Amino acid sequence: MSSPLPSPTPHRSWSDALAIYLRAPVITMLFLGFSAGLPFLLVFSTLSAWLRSDGVEVAAIGFFSWVGILYSIKFFWAPVVDRLALPLLTRTLGQRRSWMLLAQAMIAAGLIGLASLDPTRNLAMVAGFALLVAFGSATQDIAIDAFRIESAPDDIQAAMASTYIIGYRGGLLAAGAGAMYVASWLSWEAAYLTMAALVGVGVITVLVRPEPERLSLTTQLIHEPRVRAFVRASRGKPRQLRRLGAWVIGAIVCPFTDFFTRYRLKALWLLVFIAVFRISDLAMASMANPLYIDMGFTLATIANVTNVFGIAMSVTGGILGGLLVARYGIGPILILGATAATLTNLLFAGLALAGQSLPMLVMAIVGDNLANGLASAVFIAFLSSLTSRAYTATQYALFSSLMTLPGKFLSGFGGLVVATEGYATFFVIATALGLPAIALAIWISRDRNLVPAPMPRNA
Repeated sequence: MSSPLPSPTPHRSWSDALAIYLRAPVITMLFLGFSAGLPFLLVFSTLSAWLRSDGVEVAAIGFFSWVGILYSIKFFWAPVVDRLALPLLTRTLGQRRSWMLLAQAMIAAGLIGLASLDPTRNLAMVAGFALLVAFGSATQDIAIDAFRIESAPDDIQAAMASTYIIGYRGGLLAAGAGAMYVASWLSWEAAYLTMAALVGVGVITVLVRPEPERLSLTTQLIHEPRVRAFVRASRGKPRQLRRLGAWVIGAIVCPFTDFFTRYRLKALWLLVFIAVFRISDLAMASMANPLYIDMGFTLATIANVTNVFGIAMSVTGGILGGLLVARYGIGPILILGATAATLTNLLFAGLALAGQSLPMLVMAIVGDNLANGLASAVFIAFLSSLTSRAYTATQYALFSSLMTLPGKFLSGFGGLVVATEGYATFFVIATALGLPAIALAIWISRDRNLVPAPMPRNA
């Protein structure tokens, strides 16, 4: 007689799923998320508002958008953050906490520097300090992502991602509306000094929370076959040259070869999936505000709806995504996230056809932000599960950059499509761009080698 098939693994109960949000690593990401979100607007829209209010020319302000390139190329220096030990700091705090603290010091120094300048007289120095803030912010992102992945197992990564999203939104609110309120009451200088003080939230979190356990750099290099092969082949060469070569192979070459070794031909399809998962909503993002304005909505209405409903739904979607992944696993929720993020673009097509309809505007904002919050939480958990614990910073930085670049590139052509075909057609095309992501999510969810199985009840 054939042996009976094993019974399916039971899912967590809802109470067990909710209890995940009380774990220390999950709560920690709320504060680190705030620390990550705080500097972002301070070198973009908030800085632009300050420059324009002080009389800086619009043409000059436009060049400040190039600061954002640093966030898209952070994978270039991720191997340094992953492997280079900082004098004194790393020995005291560990690899991840030391780099987070250094990055926070750069952010605070840049904000204090900005607060000390008159933009109309020192625009070049303003750009320099803005670059320092952006570089520190992107570096902090690399270290936080590695810290998050190494701090907890895969089954609670989605919950950590959702609390990170909540904290990140809080940081955006502080740097956006909060900074502008302080500037209106006091001055822009006071606003940026206040934001510099809020960097202390991240600093305190780094000092309070422990460094995640990981193998030492020396141990990792010893266990890496390519490094051992290089060391054997380079016998007789100068010692410093051999050490540098071993470091380069371990920090730069191995993270890429490790990924392709683990997933082989599937690695290419995984990279395609990462590139197209958010392509639908990122491609349409540049035309959302022009649509609202062309439909006749006032700026006040747009701000109220996007802030009240948008932020609330984004946070709700993140929490829901974390709960669903904790209960059902990454696979099925990955399909749900890809489908929701894609199909909610049709709401904007409906808004374009409906015209100035406030209920339709609210529906589009609610649906889009709820879907994106859910999709972001599950996708961060999925990317974390793909990342090797030996190369967390480098691999995750590469994944996150690949996730945003195609959509951001295509969004630049949005205006041309709208000008020739209209808003409704544009958003239908944006929806179609997301269909490959849904198909790939279905394929990936069926492969237990690509997504972790659901955790059992009371695990």
